[in-house]
Amino acid sequence: MSSFTLREPPPVHAPRAGRTRRQRHPLTLAVATLVAIVVLLPIATVIIIALSGTGADWPHLARYVLPQSLLTTVVLLFLVALGSGVTGVGCAWLVVAYDFPLRRTFAWALVLPLAVPPYLSAYAYGEFFHYVGPVQTALRALFGFERSTDYWFPEIRSTPGAAIVMSSVTFPYVYLTARVVFIMQGRNIADVARTLGAGPARVFRRVLVPVARPAIVAGLALVLMETLNDIGAVEFLGVRTLTLSVYSTWLNRGSLEGAAQIAIVMLFFVLGLLFAEQAARRKQRFHSARATQMKARPPRIPLSGWRAAAACAIATFPVLAGFGIPLAVFGRYALNRLHQFAEPALGEALATSVVIAFATAMLAVGVALLLLYAVQVARSSMMHLLVRFATIGYALPGTILGLGLMISLARFDNFFDALARDYAGFSTGLLLTGSATAVVLACSIRFLALAEGAIRAGMEKLPPNLDEAARSLGRSAPRSAATVLLPLLQPAILTAAILVFVDTVKELSATILLRPFGFNTLATYVYENASRGAPEEGAVAALVIIATSIVPVILLSRPLMRDRDA
Repeated sequence: MSSFTLREPPPVHAPRAGRTRRQRHPLTLAVATLVAIVVLLPIATVIIIALSGTGADWPHLARYVLPQSLLTTVVLLFLVALGSGVTGVGCAWLVVAYDFPLRRTFAWALVLPLAVPPYLSAYAYGEFFHYVGPVQTALRALFGFERSTDYWFPEIRSTPGAAIVMSSVTFPYVYLTARVVFIMQGRNIADVARTLGAGPARVFRRVLVPVARPAIVAGLALVLMETLNDIGAVEFLGVRTLTLSVYSTWLNRGSLEGAAQIAIVMLFFVLGLLFAEQAARRKQRFHSARATQMKARPPRIPLSGWRAAAACAIATFPVLAGFGIPLAVFGRYALNRLHQFAEPALGEALATSVVIAFATAMLAVGVALLLLYAVQVARSSMMHLLVRFATIGYALPGTILGLGLMISLARFDNFFDALARDYAGFSTGLLLTGSATAVVLACSIRFLALAEGAIRAGMEKLPPNLDEAARSLGRSAPRSAATVLLPLLQPAILTAAILVFVDTVKELSATILLRPFGFNTLATYVYENASRGAPEEGAVAALVIIATSIVPVILLSRPLMRDRDA
């Protein structure tokens, strides 16, 4: 009887404790709700603007703008997906399954193109394959041609040319995801298939590619979202995509309603990519070998002679195309413009980029920590859903985000100005619209998912009940988070801050739309020179962007030197 009495209270008070926990942290729910609203507000604003107008521009858009832009976008996405998929999957299997000279170097070097933003790659390719560029100059010297009419040369300023440019810097997304699958189970499955009499080509086509399909789809979703977000490369190459149509319809035609309607069409593409990526993740399953079997992994197939030379050439070409050409082009121009390092305009652009990127990194990391802490203390499906909405900004093209955020901030400024006029007798003017704060807010919304993902990965490595153990010793929830969780999460927090910082330095689409007059970052500094037909004048700034972007590439590349850590 006494033992029954001692055991009775826990089931009675357990649910009450759960309700108390949820009631004791209403601030976490409020913070997560506010962040989700801020992230979704630009989307809602674009939809409202698109549906609430007079529709006067729609006939023109439907007849002259959308058909061509839609077709161009679909063709570009298909070609980029094809190029990135073939290059990424092929290189991933090459460095995993075969042993050849410099294989370990190629394993991480194939990630280097991620350090080059697509718009910088487009400027470099435009100069590299220009009539007076090194390729056509060497071609004329070799065959004795004197004029451009004497020979045919492919036009880089075209949709296929833009696809080559985009694929050259986005294939590492597919390479990284496919390589993980091949490392974890690819060689074992391939050896089993070969013992049944299947040849190497059939094994790769019938066994390995189907196994890696979910990972490949997830990587391609990132590639296509990056392609949809780009505006600098397609504008420079003269490819009229939906993204460029939003920009030109708003600024050149002065039709905000028309730009919002085109943005709605882009949202359908984004939703489709998100659905495909999530479906791929649900189907992604791995069979992990036991720890005692890790060292017994089947050896790679050694290559020698012309096969080894061919493997080196195959692995070298994507690195040169995605990283070597931009570095060579901008490096050559920068050597003749070293005086630009002392120019005030470049110094101001660099300082602005650093300040904006630092503020964005601090804001995104701080909000990500609050969201993850809210999930941990609330432990409810509602909180998980709110955090999901709060981190959807990374899937939004910068053009849509900038358009929606500018309209939202303008209405907020007008509303606040009207209140100040009515009740205080003075005008506040525009507080947020066309300010550096708007740029920081847009970048924070877009890159919050990066910070949240990096910190969440660090939290998942900690013991699951660490916070509860600290609180059982008398620590309050905030004190437990500050003294126990934060010190242990410092590496993950630093990684998140670096990722957000670098992506903010590279961001162009949202910055162009939201920046104040006379406001230049490194990205817009290069963009303005390219828009004037002089990308070489932004060579020094381009090299600074690439050098900055190498930092996260190094973080990604270090584990690739060892298969077990990849």
